[in-house]
Amino acid sequence: KLSMILVASRRPSVGLFWRSPQPGAPPFVDVGQAVGPDDTVCIIEVMKLMNHVKAGVAGVVRSVEAENGAMVEHGQVLFVLGPAT
Repeated sequence: KLSMILVASRRPSVGLFWRSPQPGAPPFVDVGQAVGPDDTVCIIEVMKLMNHVKAGVAGVVRSVEAENGAMVEHGQVLFVLGPAT
């Protein structure tokens, strides 16, 4: 039996966390969704600049750890990704 390895997607700086590209649009990713390293998982708004955050690894979104529209801090976990099953 293989152990599950989880990867935490962390934020490198402070900003507002947005799960979708615009209000009313579906989120970039949801729990259970497979992602690739170059897939956008969210946007962090810093001083009105929208920074697209990539997954960084291939895997499946296991949890979303930040509230949409919330201020996120440097190093805060935004998503937990695990291996595809």
